[in-house]
Amino acid sequence: MNIILFGPPGAGKGTQSKNLAKKFNLFNISSGDLLRDEIKNNSKLGNKISSIINEGSLVSDNIVNDLIRKILNNEKYKNRLIFDGYPRNLQQTKNLDLLLEKNKQNITCVISLDVDKNTIIKRILGRQNCSNCGQVFNKHFNPSNQESHSCDPKFLQKRSDDNQQIVESRFDTYLGKTLPILDFYKEKKILHKINGMNEIDAIFVEICDIIASLETWLCNAYLYK
Repeated sequence: MNIILFGPPGAGKGTQSKNLAKKFNLFNISSGDLLRDEIKNNSKLGNKISSIINEGSLVSDNIVNDLIRKILNNEKYKNRLIFDGYPRNLQQTKNLDLLLEKNKQNITCVISLDVDKNTIIKRILGRQNCSNCGQVFNKHFNPSNQESHSCDPKFLQKRSDDNQQIVESRFDTYLGKTLPILDFYKEKKILHKINGMNEIDAIFVEICDIIASLETWLCNAYLYK
């Protein structure tokens, strides 16, 4: 089973995809994490990516597609993927279809988290990452405290691209270039829309129900094939 988790920056895709990967024994593939890993390598490509992201723009399709191609060519990931943050436009969508077909795979379902712009801005500007343990908090919705976080508060950091100007630019880019993908997957009848403004646990349960129903359908289709 391969899943795409879809939604604007700050919709909660990362949190949900990591939880889903753990529950269903899948691999979480975040294009954002792949790009940030490249930046950490301090390579020429990483520096280029950093500059593009800090401007609030999207990294070129060629760069992202090459990173995704490496994942799909790896047998251990076959039909066990959750894509978070990819594809971001129709060209990437079509490229993903070609790569999947080449590797005899497909997308089982697309989950779209719908969240309004004001909520997105508040979520992202309040986001904090612990550089010591990796936990993610939000000073507005899920603040770090002694019960939930044992690390020193000095480890709580904001991502360099988490500022209002960049957030608004990324959201507008999402509306202009990424939302049309919904129509692409709607035509394939694999799109499922969810209210991304619900509580995290409620969203997780709803997604799990969708996946469970698809697993049952796939098993039945295989048995009666």
